[in-house]
Amino acid sequence: MESDPGEDDLSSKGWDSGRFIAEAAGLSGSVEDELNKSQTPIGYLDVDKDLDSKQELIDDKEFDIPQVDTPPTLESILNETDDEDEPFIPEDPALLNIETIDTYSCDTSSLASSDSGDRAHKRKKRLPDAFSRHGSVMCHTLLKGISAQIVSATDKVDAGLPTAIAVSNLIAVGTSHGLTLIFDTNQALRLCLGSTAVGAQYGAVSALSINNDCSRLLCGFAKGQITMWDLAGGKLLRSITDAHPPGTAILHIKFTDDPTLAVCNDSGGSVFELTFKRVMGVRTCESRCLFSGSKGEVCCIEPLHTKPELRDHPITQYSLLAMASLTKILVIGLKPSLKVWMTFPYGRMDPSSVPLLAWHFVILQGALNPMLAFCRGDVVHFLLVKRDESGAIHINKQKQLHLHYDLINFTWINARTVAILDSAEKLHVIDRQSQEELETLEISDFQLVYNSSHFKSLATGGNVSQALALVGEKACYQSISNYGGQIFYLGTKSVYAMMLRTWRERVDHLLNQDCYNEALALAWSFHEGKAKAVVGLSGDPKKRKSVVADKIVELLLQYTDKALRKCPEQGKIQIMEQHFQDTVPVIVEYYLLLQRVDILFSQMYDKLSENCVAKGVFLECLEPYLLRDQLPGLTTQVMKDLLVHFQDRGLMEIVEACIIHMDVTSLDIQQIVQMCWEHRLYDAMIYVYNSGTNDFISPMEKLFRSISAPVSSGKSLTDEQVVMGNKLLVYISSSLAGRAYPLGDIPEDLVPQVKNQVFEFLIRLHSPEAPQDEEVYPYIRTLLHFDTREFLNVLALVMVENSDFTPSQVGCLFTFLARQLAKPDNTLFVNRVLFDQVLEFLCSPDDDSRHSERQQVLLELLQAGGIVQFEENRLIHLAERAQFYQICEFMYERKHLYDKIIECYLQDPMRKQEVFNYIHNILSIPGYSPEEKQSTWDKTMRHMEELLTLSPSKAADLVCTHFSEQLDEIIGKLQDSFLLFQFLKSLLDPRDGAQLSPEILQNQPHITEHFIDLMCQYDPCHVTQVLQILEHYRLEETIEIAQKHNNHETLAYLLEKKGDIQAAFQVMLTRLQDRLSVLTGDSVDAADTNQVSVFKDVEETLSETISLCERTSHTLNQQQREALWFPLLEAMMLPQKLLSSSPSQQYSDALKSLTMEVLNSMAAYISLPSILQRILKDPLYGKGKLGEIQGLVLGMLDTFSYEQTLLETTTNLLNQDLHWSLRNLKASITKALVPKQDYCCVCLQQYKKRQESSDDIIIFSCGHLYHSLCLLGKDCKVEAGGQIQWICYKCNSSNKGRSGWQAMADLKKGRAASLVQMRAASAHPSREESVRKSSSDSVLDPQQLQAFNELCRLYKGTSRLALLTELCHSQSPDKSSTHNPYGGVSSSSVFQNENFKLHLAPPPIVDD
Repeated sequence: MESDPGEDDLSSKGWDSGRFIAEAAGLSGSVEDELNKSQTPIGYLDVDKDLDSKQELIDDKEFDIPQVDTPPTLESILNETDDEDEPFIPEDPALLNIETIDTYSCDTSSLASSDSGDRAHKRKKRLPDAFSRHGSVMCHTLLKGISAQIVSATDKVDAGLPTAIAVSNLIAVGTSHGLTLIFDTNQALRLCLGSTAVGAQYGAVSALSINNDCSRLLCGFAKGQITMWDLAGGKLLRSITDAHPPGTAILHIKFTDDPTLAVCNDSGGSVFELTFKRVMGVRTCESRCLFSGSKGEVCCIEPLHTKPELRDHPITQYSLLAMASLTKILVIGLKPSLKVWMTFPYGRMDPSSVPLLAWHFVILQGALNPMLAFCRGDVVHFLLVKRDESGAIHINKQKQLHLHYDLINFTWINARTVAILDSAEKLHVIDRQSQEELETLEISDFQLVYNSSHFKSLATGGNVSQALALVGEKACYQSISNYGGQIFYLGTKSVYAMMLRTWRERVDHLLNQDCYNEALALAWSFHEGKAKAVVGLSGDPKKRKSVVADKIVELLLQYTDKALRKCPEQGKIQIMEQHFQDTVPVIVEYYLLLQRVDILFSQMYDKLSENCVAKGVFLECLEPYLLRDQLPGLTTQVMKDLLVHFQDRGLMEIVEACIIHMDVTSLDIQQIVQMCWEHRLYDAMIYVYNSGTNDFISPMEKLFRSISAPVSSGKSLTDEQVVMGNKLLVYISSSLAGRAYPLGDIPEDLVPQVKNQVFEFLIRLHSPEAPQDEEVYPYIRTLLHFDTREFLNVLALVMVENSDFTPSQVGCLFTFLARQLAKPDNTLFVNRVLFDQVLEFLCSPDDDSRHSERQQVLLELLQAGGIVQFEENRLIHLAERAQFYQICEFMYERKHLYDKIIECYLQDPMRKQEVFNYIHNILSIPGYSPEEKQSTWDKTMRHMEELLTLSPSKAADLVCTHFSEQLDEIIGKLQDSFLLFQFLKSLLDPRDGAQLSPEILQNQPHITEHFIDLMCQYDPCHVTQVLQILEHYRLEETIEIAQKHNNHETLAYLLEKKGDIQAAFQVMLTRLQDRLSVLTGDSVDAADTNQVSVFKDVEETLSETISLCERTSHTLNQQQREALWFPLLEAMMLPQKLLSSSPSQQYSDALKSLTMEVLNSMAAYISLPSILQRILKDPLYGKGKLGEIQGLVLGMLDTFSYEQTLLETTTNLLNQDLHWSLRNLKASITKALVPKQDYCCVCLQQYKKRQESSDDIIIFSCGHLYHSLCLLGKDCKVEAGGQIQWICYKCNSSNKGRSGWQAMADLKKGRAASLVQMRAASAHPSREESVRKSSSDSVLDPQQLQAFNELCRLYKGTSRLALLTELCHSQSPDKSSTHNPYGGVSSSSVFQNENFKLHLAPPPIVDD
């Protein structure tokens, strides 16, 4: 919106001339406050904020006026020849619009004439086009107070007629008799300067100028004199008579922004600079000629005035002055020194046209700079003046304004709007940017004063040039003055003021003329920001729109009242309808534009409802907006009235069209549905169901019920039923496509739900309340029989091409079609093109989503009989392109191309692993021809490497089963050595499952050796473990492989297996020495982190070497043992010697610990004296000090002392425990047992009555008594370890927690439930008993074993007796040969128990 509060006038503080207008109009108050609100003082960079980036800037091409290296001097300009044919330098001459001279422009009157200007053109008429768009832009007012006093002064004091006017905070009017009348803001005469006597001497006042602070007035006279007055007290300050050549009238006199500097222009065409000074209380004036009229008269001057808020603008320091001569325009700078900045020749012009100049500050491209408008004839040029960083001034030409009339005055109203007066005294208001003429006014009634007599210098004898006199015919420079956005016109008897109307005044002006439509259009242009010359709208765009909208609403309410008030009460109804049709649509249009439907459907509708005709017109004019969906917020009452109105008129098509554009949620859904069904408004019915209740199924059910019966019975359909069926097809198509029916789109969040609901409805097996004989899928059958082609087109266009439907849904439908077509009695015809479309959809190679689902759907479709619908080769081609390998398998299997199925498996990423089972089944299961098996076998051989890559283990199983004879061929084909390694590992390593025939491996040992070779490359750490399992390899060749790969561990194992213990030991020793040399070498930095891993290698190598020595020591004699252990000890002691002389002893302690480990291990096989003797004889230590080996010796002695003390202590403890245990055992055994009864618990007879000699009495610790024969009969006698043990029959049979066989097992293990004592029944024991007692002396009887076990359970941990037994066994010289060679003690020893805490080294074994 173009909002110009203040209109770029940048007026200074103080009096506002608007007060003249207010009083002249008879208003009780002043408009000064209102005007001051629109003129807020701001900095020059902030001026015209409403004109900056919010507005469209002038972006036309700027033509830089050519700069010269050396600007011309005034003298050179004065000496130039005045040539009318001088070319127009800044612009293309072709752009000039030179018209013939207006015949009326020369017919002007003198000052005294009351006929000012040509009366033939004085018609007060506005252009209708501009008025209709912009209304009345300007308002003019007669300043009655000033006008009356001018007339009064003429009559009473003989002041003469007015000749010149100047406006600032005061208004000064000069007269023809030399008086100057000063008026204040109340139009009261404050001062009358001068006298008639002075006027008789000086002549008429020809020019006036008021300085910026309104304290001084300069008056120029017709005879050339200049006076300066003090406006505060009316005192004459200066009377200047020698400022310019005598005999010439003062045409212009202007103050500059500097109060001590002024410029004047006389009728001789010269321009002078006046400098006012005051020295020693004396006021003086110095004059300097700026431009001499001898070579070209200047007829117009205009200094650049800046308002106080712009005084800091950098351009102000130059005090620019624009001068217009008869041939050129000049822009000069008065400060800091006189300088010409631009000359601009006119070119060919009408000699009678008046040169005009006007300055104004404007904002262009974000910068505030002065713009000079100069005109002569019918063209207005705009020059933008800029100052660059270097201080130079550049003047750029802007867009020209070409007119069709001759100008006599140009006035800036604000930065956007200018007022141009033509020679016919028509005032044209023009928007500068768009160059649009906003308004044209006739001002001939003003009787404008012209300055012709001064230009002709009649007061001094008319000594002027003919050219200047010709220009003066239309000169009115001193009759028009602008200030504060107002223009003051001086008439012969009056003063008029003109100003822009505010936007409200412009609207109200149209209302006063009863132009409501024009007023609304103008107000809407204000609302949209398209109006020109806008005054009174300020703030941000949103606020301005709100203010204008309120005004428009006010206008609309007034317009409504007027329409109702002026409605004809009598006459034809057509007249009333026409009356409202002229007004109501306009009102509705603007309410909708403002989006004020709240007022439209409430207050406005209530008013119009009072008149039935107006109400009907209102409802009818809503229809087009409703159909364009431009009626948001339609109330329920209006919707009801709208439907009833059209229904009463029988316009059901319009009713249906309106319903499908309404929000029906607030209406009675059931009532509207019933109405739609009765009047066959099926589109509206579907819309109401969908949008009103989100029900997408009920409309289909209602339509299906109407057409299903005649379709299923084969009857012909009526036209109405055909329409219903077609609408049903279109509705289904729209719903499945995600579109609303009959128009619009379904909400995005409901689209998936609607599609699924409609689809599920179609594929229902039965309809609701279906009869028993109804076939499945009734809806699909109905649609197929109704219109097969169209229904299938719906499926093809919607479902196949719509990505929202899953392949399963599409496949379900077409699988049904395929089954129907496969039936023998099928009557349905489906074009194969449709199935081809489904095939293309399912086999689309560009769609990666739901790949497996699409493949499965197509497979089911083929299996259901759909394969007959496709051409097989094309189907295979599409399946291969879509990578549907299951489909390919299905087709190849039909053609018995089993070898191609292998490729399908290999290319299918989901089923690659299944290829092995498939090949195995083809080659193993009967039922396939030899040719088919052979082709499969050949294909497998060709893809063997790919199979091996897929799974070496499964491929190895396959090779073992079916390709064992081609093993060499397969191995030869494999180029990838790592793949070959994996294959052989799966083939030969029994831990991986596959097992090749031993005969093959025995006959081809090179296979195993090749595998070992590859394993040394890819898995060297586990070679030794695999060699312990494998058998079929040649030892010598394998040793060479290990040597080739420098695998010490494997080589040592093989040499040990070969029996070359010393060579195996030497390999391990060399490896250990290499690790130690790396650890102690000078090349390794002590801070290097790699040393940690090196030391770890040393530990592992040493551990393996010790294990080798321990495994072989028990098979060697003493000398051979020493040959193993002592070199190992020396290898560990040498680095310590080297480290002792090295400053870095980081691993010294760690090596000592490893050396002690060697000593402890060899102590089990080498006697301690031999170890010490060897250490002392070592040349490395024998020649040194004892302190060097002190640590080793003391460590060995400490270990020996500790173990000896521990052994003695342990032996004593065990002896004490053994004594205590045996004593308790003896007491328990010798303790008498008391039976609970005196009869046998089996035969229930007293033990005394039976006298069999072989029958013993057996008493258990539980108190039960038995005859031995009775127990023997109950199978309670057990022989375990050569001893007879008995079981208590009663206790054993009553034990619910343990079965009899478990009790027997416990007895065999030496455990019994109770102690048992046997006593012979006879007084004399038998010989057998004596033999039994004697044989039991050397072993414990069952009671003793049981007691011993009870004692063992009393102790937590290992029994001390067991420890003692173990120690006794270890010290037995005859048991030495049973030691485990790997650890020195048996693996079943208590010392190997993980809970045993005494880590004792076994004593040395000394050989005889």
